[in-house]
Amino acid sequence: MIQGIMVSAPSSGTGKTTVMLGLLRALADDGMTVQPFKSGPDYIDPAFHQAACGRASFNLDTWAMDDGLLNAISAQAEGAEICVGEGSMGLFDGVATRGQSGFGSSAETAQRLGWPVVLVVDVGGQAQSAAAVALGFKMYNPEVKIAGVILNRVASPRHERLTRLGMDQAGLPVLGVLPRRGDLALPERHLGLIQAVEHPDLNAAIAGYAEFLREHVDLDAIKAAALGHDLPTGGALPKPPAQRIALARDAAFSFTYPHLVAGWRAAGAEILPFSPLADEAPDVEADLVWLPGGYPELHAGKLAAAQTFLTGLRKHAETKPVHGECGGYMALGAGLIDKDGTRHEMAGLLGLVTSYEKRKFHLGYRRAVLNDGGMPGFGAGAALRGHEFHYSSILEQPDTPLAQVFDADGNPVPETGSRRGHVTGTFFHLITEEAAG
Repeated sequence: MIQGIMVSAPSSGTGKTTVMLGLLRALADDGMTVQPFKSGPDYIDPAFHQAACGRASFNLDTWAMDDGLLNAISAQAEGAEICVGEGSMGLFDGVATRGQSGFGSSAETAQRLGWPVVLVVDVGGQAQSAAAVALGFKMYNPEVKIAGVILNRVASPRHERLTRLGMDQAGLPVLGVLPRRGDLALPERHLGLIQAVEHPDLNAAIAGYAEFLREHVDLDAIKAAALGHDLPTGGALPKPPAQRIALARDAAFSFTYPHLVAGWRAAGAEILPFSPLADEAPDVEADLVWLPGGYPELHAGKLAAAQTFLTGLRKHAETKPVHGECGGYMALGAGLIDKDGTRHEMAGLLGLVTSYEKRKFHLGYRRAVLNDGGMPGFGAGAALRGHEFHYSSILEQPDTPLAQVFDADGNPVPETGSRRGHVTGTFFHLITEEAAG
């Protein structure tokens, strides 16, 4: 039996990530073995979670994942004393069309795992009225238990007193009151938070969050609110697409879902990390080169000059498969135009040319049905679930489309991915393959 709780909020931007990281570190500092999770498809937050408590974090996604995969991922909590999940967006925010398991909301994740919700409420600009918002969340789906609220950005003792009055009237326990502080926000860029590996002093920042929470949050009450469940059985993590996988891993290429790599390792695959930014070539013994998403647009000049990396990549592609996701896909293309309009020559293994000069927002779940030839690990006709999130525009894509790609509601999208010889690429980040039938 493992206790669990979900940290969520009425909307994005309320401070729940700061609360999450401080809570993870505070519980770990208390000697607890903490298992973090992220509800939804965010691939940046899990690295922050691991930095906070020392244990790998995993995504739980009720739109993209079937029950078997959700079971296999939640079973990664074995050996932990408490699970702490972080929600995405607002608690009940999801998509319009049901996926493999649900609509993808954090409420669904909490309900499926039996975790009560700690609701982080930004009370800036309101007092008793904040209780009406929180009460609405409590009543919207009575099957989702609200353990209590943490009041964030409280301006004064009077503000706290008035807000508490409203919460008392609504019957909502106040688990913490966080004074307004402008120095606790994590640095951000166009895809959200910067990556954990880029933070100038992440450990000190998280330690500060933990100290702040200890001063203003009732940690014992949060522990007591967590509810237990038995670890699920059945299901399996994804199988590896090859035996020896050269995986790009640095500040330009880091967006790989943790459950994928965990599944590859569990099945006996050998992961061979290398850094394109350090001008490292993929291992010549690799069966597959996999370039994850990330921020190649911030390092395009350096990547274009990384001749050892590019030469090794091209040599591998002559006889063995290469696959790129989002940023990795762009790096496999002919050119990448940065926000200043400067073109940088990429690997040229695909004809793709992308541009950040005029940003265009692409965000959402993706369902892809692979065309003839498939991609590493998946044959023609396989249906994949993934997520797309970037600001680049396609200027040229002359190669064979890799797949028929649809959004969460079944509408076709033009970003079909592409293939040329042994090389494939997609703008979506792979989450899982749909079960047959």
